Amino acid sequence: MAAHENHQRVVVVGGGYAGVAATNRLLKDSPHLSVTVVNPREVFVERVRLHQLAAGNSTATVPLRDVLHPDARLEIASVDTIEHADRRVALGNDTTLDYDYLIYAAGSRSRPDVIDGADIHGWSVAEYEDAHRLREHIHGLAAGSVVTVIGGGLTGIETATEIADQRPELDVMMISSDSIASTLSDGARSKVLHVMDDLGITTISDAAVTEIAEGKIVLAGGQHLHTDCAIVTSSFVASDLAQRSGLATDADGRLSVDATLESESSPFIVGAGDAMTVDEAPLRMSCQAAVPLGTHAAETVLALIEGAHPKPLSPKFVGQCLSLGRRKAVFQRTNSSDDVREWSIGGRAGAVLKEQIVSSTVKFALNPKRGFTYSWS
Repeated sequence: MAAHENHQRVVVVGGGYAGVAATNRLLKDSPHLSVTVVNPREVFVERVRLHQLAAGNSTATVPLRDVLHPDARLEIASVDTIEHADRRVALGNDTTLDYDYLIYAAGSRSRPDVIDGADIHGWSVAEYEDAHRLREHIHGLAAGSVVTVIGGGLTGIETATEIADQRPELDVMMISSDSIASTLSDGARSKVLHVMDDLGITTISDAAVTEIAEGKIVLAGGQHLHTDCAIVTSSFVASDLAQRSGLATDADGRLSVDATLESESSPFIVGAGDAMTVDEAPLRMSCQAAVPLGTHAAETVLALIEGAHPKPLSPKFVGQCLSLGRRKAVFQRTNSSDDVREWSIGGRAGAVLKEQIVSSTVKFALNPKRGFTYSWS
């Protein structure tokens, strides 16, 4: 049977960067496909703007339909399990979807259990609902209130600087178990620390937080510090859906896939984005990786439908960028394997570049009307 006569059903789990990129690539040249996107929200979340949502200067969303190919079917629901032996997805609304192929783009989430009390007294910017709740909390804080960001990685830095920039009357503090911005080059790290100092952010490095309680945090050495808001940005994990569904995963719950992104458990499941690991070597969780991974997953599915051999993945990272409030940012150059180079750009020029990168993702990379796609093949 010819491929155009074989109305293959593809279910895409997740409507984030990877899921949208996969959907649009599937339908770009293959209108005969039946593609259903399952997502818990009717909006596309610009996850790279969630720190802005928390600080109160962005909604961080656009209607999901605006970035999806018009031929895609949208199912607003959560996924309970993937019944991969029967090629069926069980949804949270007590319905099921059958599929011929499934693209697993379930994303990642915060992990509050790494710090005692974080699930009760901690805040997060990992998901849309988390950032929205944090926004409301920060909005109600009085001048002089202490906001503590736990974690000195890129998410923590963007969160701390955005809040300090938008709410200068608050006392913002960052606590990191390692050096702040430790993944950046010395030059880029120096730029970050200089801006944080200018914004009046208090920094504590090489200090582990062991407990978050009402109005305080506790450090490993027993020191108690007052806080009115403790934001945990130090730990992100993949969705546990693959693990719950009995699919092969790594120790952290990421779907185990080979170099073509095919699941080790099923030849009809292909992984994309934060929620999978390629040959037990996870890529950095990022929008930069998610979009080409989604496109590559779609191309793998299309190849399998045609009976062809999918191409192996070849990562092509170019850099790491982080905003430092609305007026400054840093872009750190990397090689294709995501190892940092010494070259970086900061200040206002960095902010312009960062905003161009973020806005172009929705305007170009995920815009179905432009028909632009790129993958790491």
